[in-house]
Amino acid sequence: VVTSDVLRDARILILHMGRDFSFDDCGRAFTCLPVEEPGAPAEALVCNLDSLLETMTHRLCVGSPPGVWVCSTDMLLTVPSAPGIDWDGFQGVRVIAVPGSQAYARNHGVYLTDEQGLVRNIVYKGTEAQIQQCAGPNGTVPLVCGVVFFSSDAAEQLLATHVIPPLDACTYMGLDSGAPPIQLSLFFDIVLCMAGGMTEEEFLKGGGDASVRSARSVLWTALRAFPLSMACIPDASYDYMTTSASDYIRSLTLLPGSASHLRFCKTAHSHVDQPCLLEDGSSVTNCLLEGAVRLAAGSVIQHCHLQGPLEIGPGCVLSGLSTGSSPALRGCPLRDVVLQGHHVRLHDLPCRVFTLTGRLDDWQSPAEEATYLNMPWAEFFHRTGIREGDLWDAEMPRRSRCLLSARLFPVLHAREALGLEDVCGCLPCLDKAAELGARRALFFLQGQRKVRRVLLGRQDSSLLPLARSAVHEGYHEAVLGTLDEVASTAGDAGVAARALACIAEVLGCMAQGEGGLRSGPAANREWASAFGRLESGDIAGGVRELATERQKWMSSPALLVRAARHYEGAEQILVRQAVMSSCQFVTVGQAELPPLGHWVQVVCPARLDLSGGWSDTPPITYEHGGAVVDVAVLVDGCRPIGARVRRIGEPELRLVSLGGTPQGEAAVELVCRELKHLQDYCQPHAPGALLKAAFICTQVVQFPSQKPLRAQLMESFGGGFEVHTWSKLPHGSGLGTSSILAGAAMASLYRAAGKAASTESLIHAVLHLEQRLTTGGGWQDQVGGLVPGIKIGRSKAQLPLRVEVEKIPVPDGFTQTLNDHLLLVYTGKTRLARNLLQDVVRNWYARLPSAVHNADALVSNAEECAQALRQGNLLLIGKCLERYWQQKKCMAPGSEPLAVGRMMDALRPYVYGQCLAGAGGGGFLYVLTKAPRQKAALHQILVKTEGLGNFSIHSIEVDTGGFSVEVVGRDPK
Repeated sequence: VVTSDVLRDARILILHMGRDFSFDDCGRAFTCLPVEEPGAPAEALVCNLDSLLETMTHRLCVGSPPGVWVCSTDMLLTVPSAPGIDWDGFQGVRVIAVPGSQAYARNHGVYLTDEQGLVRNIVYKGTEAQIQQCAGPNGTVPLVCGVVFFSSDAAEQLLATHVIPPLDACTYMGLDSGAPPIQLSLFFDIVLCMAGGMTEEEFLKGGGDASVRSARSVLWTALRAFPLSMACIPDASYDYMTTSASDYIRSLTLLPGSASHLRFCKTAHSHVDQPCLLEDGSSVTNCLLEGAVRLAAGSVIQHCHLQGPLEIGPGCVLSGLSTGSSPALRGCPLRDVVLQGHHVRLHDLPCRVFTLTGRLDDWQSPAEEATYLNMPWAEFFHRTGIREGDLWDAEMPRRSRCLLSARLFPVLHAREALGLEDVCGCLPCLDKAAELGARRALFFLQGQRKVRRVLLGRQDSSLLPLARSAVHEGYHEAVLGTLDEVASTAGDAGVAARALACIAEVLGCMAQGEGGLRSGPAANREWASAFGRLESGDIAGGVRELATERQKWMSSPALLVRAARHYEGAEQILVRQAVMSSCQFVTVGQAELPPLGHWVQVVCPARLDLSGGWSDTPPITYEHGGAVVDVAVLVDGCRPIGARVRRIGEPELRLVSLGGTPQGEAAVELVCRELKHLQDYCQPHAPGALLKAAFICTQVVQFPSQKPLRAQLMESFGGGFEVHTWSKLPHGSGLGTSSILAGAAMASLYRAAGKAASTESLIHAVLHLEQRLTTGGGWQDQVGGLVPGIKIGRSKAQLPLRVEVEKIPVPDGFTQTLNDHLLLVYTGKTRLARNLLQDVVRNWYARLPSAVHNADALVSNAEECAQALRQGNLLLIGKCLERYWQQKKCMAPGSEPLAVGRMMDALRPYVYGQCLAGAGGGGFLYVLTKAPRQKAALHQILVKTEGLGNFSIHSIEVDTGGFSVEVVGRDPK
């Protein structure tokens, strides 16, 4: 119940609904605007009501005291920013005005104010002299724009009048008490009584009949004491929605100024088969236009499903037409006409009614001066054979004979023809629920076309807002069906993978934030058969089985989230297949087979990513294109990553992971004697998984195979292999260890097996291995560690995925300058990148605008960084590092732990730039210092900084030699 106590601190907005609107059966408030909001959380049509809510909430109402705002919905209102209205010492009531021309004011209301900004009068359709009196120094006048604010005190007084006769008859309480209804105007009855220049006598006399004069008397007594002030918003604009078709077309095709928060577009929430047939200056909203539908400038189509060929000339409004209307329209000269389909309900019978009028018709002008379908009545009578007596009774006065009273539509009554006025009398029969339902159905029908268009066209539009809307409105099954269809028929693993990721998003939306974490395991046996089909290349069969299984997982949020995880698992299978297309760029030649027992040893530098990381990650790298600047580096003077392989007499595989050096103690030792010992190669956390995958990917071992492992090894190599790997870098260092280690293992394995692979082949071989291993990594780590020096790697937005590497030439002596200014700081924190990667890929597949923009920025920053290196400009390189760190945090929120933030803050005054290596979250921080050789100085700074934990500082230098492959004999040192 609204009481004075409630009003005291309440902030209330009342949106005031006006009369019915000739161009929209749902009224002016629900007139759809040609607007798309890509940043909105859910995709939806934008109505005038949405625009006004945005304007009131985030602009006009900002800073206002408690009270009641009332806003009309009969106009388009643009307020570019919060106007900063001064509310100090405010009392009473305040009207909002917008500046307008004196010509526009002749058909509208204007405020007359005094020097203090208090309203003296409201002039409606005034004379030229009256309007001139209201003008400001620049010649504009303050237009009444339908917005008024009542302070709590004024609102309380106004509320108190609703129980006083005859004002009670404005409410249903009075009507239910038997009082005859009374209608009052917000501005010309309620607000006007507070205007300073109005006398009581004038006010009461302007009331018309006795009941209105009596009501005005009550209002005068209750409200007269409140001051009425005006705030005119300088750069706002106002456009009343008249009954003129020309005005309606203009308001939807004339783009709002740059000040508007709305961005009108030619096609909004529509699927158009041939967009080139829509002329600039036309407007299409919530439509499905199939085939050749030509639309001239100055015409508007809303809520229509049309099939071409159709030609719609200028000056037309088409609304609410379904596909069944298209044949009737073909060949018709559509020009300057308003054709609308209406949902009506007559005695519980739902039906469709169509109305046709001309753009230039004035419904209320006398027949002698007026038109119908833009032609004089005399011409209409001549062309149709209809007579004047058919439309108007003989006794009707000539001045009353107008389009509104003409009996044009003999369709609603068995015996009498009805006029437009009678049709207007059927407005209560308008089935607004059916109209809104039809709009919603059409919205999701064109939404399904959008899904196909975006996925098959590989567009960077986000489908997540549409998924949210579909779930909210109960259209998720239709969208899921479309996604199934795209995934199974695309004929492209990359497109199908994105479609499966979108299905996971729909399922996630259906869980509504419940059911647990989206990232997690995806190996439930119930899904294994579908996964097997995808692995075997039967995408259509796999998608069908996934859809069948999905139906069993829809009954609770927990099941939905688990199903979403399995769809992401299915998507990862297809991403792997897409990336494994890169193995065609792996060429392996023959080399001399080293003697039995002789070690082949490969040692590699670590890598620093200076810019562009994440853009190398599948699927981003082949859907968007990637560029990463990498440096091969020695850490504390040595290459920290290595592998060695030798042939042994026993037909088995010995896999040994050493500590930090080739001479270190064995941390993990494993012997594989049968093929089944290799079957967990695709589980990254299984012991020896990386080395098992290396044997399979180098094809030293055929897996799966009917031939036992021992037989394979004896036939091809006369024995087995022993592999040792090591890394001096801590786990989760961010320096690319696992990928570089895979490269080292494969390089040594190829050589020990009598094969030779180029560096380019190794880069692609590691990509292939990591997909088989299911870690799903990108290519920058192996580019950084296997290619010497400073370089930029690039991949194009296409499949098959190919990585091209360009060495970056730097000025003489600049490599040593970098060595003097680059330092590594171990943060003491380890990062866990698995779920980080899942989140990044999920955001990319959702095409969140922030993710797409960030991918663009990563690539452009990498190119800028490469240019800064060519110039030898430390300051510019530092700026690229700083930008890169912000981009990493945007891509993977949470990648800056508090302790790392404190460390970076402490170092900031002494560095040009700094960044966590790799994905972030921990590991190594690299810094580009302003002064050379600052290791000791930085150590002192960090020692004095609280809350850092176990950090250490390491020297790094650019490794211009690159990795080495050596046959080192029987006993390497």
